[in-house]
Amino acid sequence: MSQTASGMKQQEYAQNTGGSKEAIGLLVTLEARPGKEADAEAFLKSAQPLALDEKGTLKWYAIKLGAGKFGIFDTFANEGGRNAHLTGEIAKALTARANELFAVPPQVEKLEILASKPLKHEV
Repeated sequence: MSQTASGMKQQEYAQNTGGSKEAIGLLVTLEARPGKEADAEAFLKSAQPLALDEKGTLKWYAIKLGAGKFGIFDTFANEGGRNAHLTGEIAKALTARANELFAVPPQVEKLEILASKPLKHEV
């Protein structure tokens, strides 16, 4: 794909997503305490309604990486959205229950989105 065609696709994607191009994100990894795996999973699933209320969070995923290993992956258009998420209701709930549910403190990695493919219905 030529640079021009690539640029056109990116512009089309930005227009179809209201200009909310995913630029940055977070990857949070979590290790459940032994015997707390089901509680950790339930906790992460219960956070979805909170994520839906976050205007600056473009995409939010609670993921299971393996036995007792979980994560949260989310994307944002800008630093303001990411900072709002880091100080929002999900972060507060995670902080409040971290010692109970997780063997080690949550590992938070800030990341930059280099490229993505929109969902089929987004194009």
